[in-house]
Amino acid sequence: MTWATLSIFIPTFLFVSLTPGMCMTLAMVLGMTQGVKRTLWMMVGELIGVGMVAAAAGAGVAALMLRQPELFTAFKWVGGAYLMYLGLMMWRSRGRMAIPSELDAGPAAGRLQLAMQGFVTAVANPKGWAFFMVLLPPFLDSNRPLGSQLLLLIAVILMIEFASMLVYATGGKTLRKTLGKSGNVRLLNRIAGSLMIGVGLWLALG
Repeated sequence: MTWATLSIFIPTFLFVSLTPGMCMTLAMVLGMTQGVKRTLWMMVGELIGVGMVAAAAGAGVAALMLRQPELFTAFKWVGGAYLMYLGLMMWRSRGRMAIPSELDAGPAAGRLQLAMQGFVTAVANPKGWAFFMVLLPPFLDSNRPLGSQLLLLIAVILMIEFASMLVYATGGKTLRKTLGKSGNVRLLNRIAGSLMIGVGLWLALG
């Protein structure tokens, strides 16, 4: 792959990645409720999911999946319902995902739970599949080995995606500190819960 191609691909995907979406909203919510360090587990799951979707799209599997929307429908509704349930619990200041009244108190969400949230959100998003099917082919040169090109593009995608989620999670943590100092933890839980419910609806209905 030439540097000219990468010089176009990188800013294109950076712009798309920084645009608010389901994964970025989820990163901000968890940055608020779990902190940046613990949100890294969600990012691991999300990056695995994004990598799988990008690889499948590049290999042509996505074309088959998009022709069978029922496969997405079941996964989307289950994943969306789970996120909405978590959002409702957060809105009521209950459960491990919610911020406790004392900001440093209470059990944190499990690592596997966080990773699965990220993975499901990435894989169950049909727009992500369609996006990669549209984005990747123009940057692949049929006269060069496709496998190495795809691996390079996926590596770039994952690095940009990770950096973008880190920005959103850090912003969420900053908001938590700002509202937490004012004693507005319940309000913060409701904001985070509403956003989580929105992500769930977005996933299920998108």
